[in-house]
Amino acid sequence: MKVLFRSAIFLMAALGICGPMANAQSRSNSPEQALLQSANHERTTRGLAPLKWSAELAEAAQKHALRMAQENTISHQFPGEPPMQERAARTGAHFSSLAENVAEGPDAATIHAEWMNSPPHGANLLDPHLNSIGIAVAMNNGTLFAVEDLSLAAGGMDIGDQEKVVSGLLQARGLRLLDYTGDARRSCVLDNGYAGSHTPSFVLHYATPDLQTLPDLLEKRIQTGKYHSAVVGACPADSKSGFSSYRVAVLLFE
Repeated sequence: MKVLFRSAIFLMAALGICGPMANAQSRSNSPEQALLQSANHERTTRGLAPLKWSAELAEAAQKHALRMAQENTISHQFPGEPPMQERAARTGAHFSSLAENVAEGPDAATIHAEWMNSPPHGANLLDPHLNSIGIAVAMNNGTLFAVEDLSLAAGGMDIGDQEKVVSGLLQARGLRLLDYTGDARRSCVLDNGYAGSHTPSFVLHYATPDLQTLPDLLEKRIQTGKYHSAVVGACPADSKSGFSSYRVAVLLFE
């Protein structure tokens, strides 16, 4: 433990880091700022909303960047280190989805280019469903070790936006959307069943950190072909261990 502690202090001093990386965005010449600007340039040139800086994600990224620099290699998780979502949750971040880019290189420009030339890393940076980012960079013998933690921050989507996402998935599967949103929202707050004047043929209540994926049970019901219409209702999300689970009710009609 002493070796790890001393290594972390040395790396922080070399970078001039005296606390969380929340202020990195205000240093115009920092590699964190360069990576943030590059990420948002890629997004805005494609018509995507820029990522907002998250001090909580930056703090989580800082701890992992220091660990990578100490180990002199890149990894999403080292032995004895908490997983990414736990690292983010410990800093107070709340999110419904989370992604991470890690890399090493001589400078920020090279690291950003590596990410953009890697399909999975580039997809993280250009994911339209992510809205927040925290970045940290640590150095070891002239090599930069960089971490970008990206998320859809809890509260980033209101109930109407949540319903639009799920409704779009149902529509893409051939279901007609009905204007019974009030019924679906009243149903959502129930543990089971439905509330309202329109009786559905099937009701599914579920909680998910990822609105882009439908539950397997719902997919199987739709694939039967017996349902032709649907309505979606969302209700206030739960937050646990960092993840914010969206609560949704889907009502299917024959």
